[in-house]
Amino acid sequence: MSLGKKSVLLILLILFVDQVLKIWVKTHMEIGQEIHLFGNWGILHFIENYGMAFGMEMGGKAGKVILSIFRIIAIFGIGWFLSSLINKKASLGLILAVSAIMAGAIGNIIDSAFYGIIFSESFNQPAVLFPPEGGYSSFLHGKVVDMFYFPLINTHWPDWSPIKPGESFVFFRPVFNIADSAITCGVISIILFQKRMFRNLS
Repeated sequence: MSLGKKSVLLILLILFVDQVLKIWVKTHMEIGQEIHLFGNWGILHFIENYGMAFGMEMGGKAGKVILSIFRIIAIFGIGWFLSSLINKKASLGLILAVSAIMAGAIGNIIDSAFYGIIFSESFNQPAVLFPPEGGYSSFLHGKVVDMFYFPLINTHWPDWSPIKPGESFVFFRPVFNIADSAITCGVISIILFQKRMFRNLS
């Protein structure tokens, strides 16, 4: 199998798993609902956000549109870079890492671009796909679906701590999705193995 086909296959696989899980969560859970997978340490916790990976946000509707447009431009940029890597016969590891980053970016822009059009709201009941009255928002104003929550440590800062004494401390607090994971794994792989990945590139 060629490098290009391996790249496309990974992108399609990540997108398929990401979107199937998001659609299942949207149509079977309501906002804030939880399903405990591994006791209190691994939870399917349904939330939505307007912004970036791991629930970070940019302010207002204008910020949402700017972020969505930036994502679309970034996807084209990543696609061009990935194509050049394939043409240069770069290492398989680098191509797959960039493919994972691209798939994650596409996965989240699908939510932002289309979920507001094709889904009803998820408050107090699971969302309806293609509701007769129309979706909850407009193009590029959809919310990103997140669901993975791993609060491996759930405790409190000691009273003598100079940082937030007595307040709760949770690690790992962010809620994320498959697309976020793909981006993170791709970036970390490149950082850790950059010398090996870029060795044969001029």
